[in-house]
Amino acid sequence: METKAPAVTTPWSRNPLVRRLLERLADKWTLMVLEVLEQNGTMRFTRLRAAVGGVSQKMLTRTLRQLEEDGLVTRRVYAVIPPRVDYELTALGRGLSDSLCDLWRWCSRHARDVERAQRAFAARPG
Repeated sequence: METKAPAVTTPWSRNPLVRRLLERLADKWTLMVLEVLEQNGTMRFTRLRAAVGGVSQKMLTRTLRQLEEDGLVTRRVYAVIPPRVDYELTALGRGLSDSLCDLWRWCSRHARDVERAQRAFAARPG
């Protein structure tokens, strides 16, 4: 008789919201937008897009909407011509930015270690 392996439980398997948040926050555009807003404060869409660099208008709009939905960013629309829209981190978003700073520091500290590991891996025989 075959025995069944016990199911592996993870924080994200017990809570789908945690998994969705991790997937969303691990996105490069999300990380970059959060970092730019943390560094610059309130920003207009076009200035934010230029500061992030390389992001399409569609992708930035999508990223900002997701961040707004999650309560990390506020969007303020002004009834002027031309239309003006400002984005800013919420208190929740600023708290997350503190944690992301640790991630950025780790990446900066260990980038060369990762590059060495990647070269060693690539040099291994088939």
